[in-house]
Amino acid sequence: MVAKKLPCCGVERFLLLLDGPWATLIVRELLGGPRRFTELRSMLPGISAHTLTHRLRRFEDHGLVTRMAYAETPPRVIYELTELGMSLHDILYAMKDWGESLPDETLKRNTISLVRSGELNQNSE
Repeated sequence: MVAKKLPCCGVERFLLLLDGPWATLIVRELLGGPRRFTELRSMLPGISAHTLTHRLRRFEDHGLVTRMAYAETPPRVIYELTELGMSLHDILYAMKDWGESLPDETLKRNTISLVRSGELNQNSE
């Protein structure tokens, strides 16, 4: 079996951990402090339980999140960013600032393009 070479580019390395839908939004919510699974689901309307579970497990495997399970009835599980996960704070806030600076017209043009291409459902706006 041939080992896959890890990218040297920092952006590619970042995307190895935070790619795909929902990844940065989950981290955004965890930047606010420890959260239960149900809290995260309610903070991220539209995310499926399967997707959230998959992302949290992946983050835990990569050292971005810790999972604390308490022996209670009903079971209580808390997810919290590790020091590595918290190091994403400035990156996500830079993304937030950049996104907030985008003119609405830019986003509207992009939304229209996505609807035309079929990548975005017209009713999901």
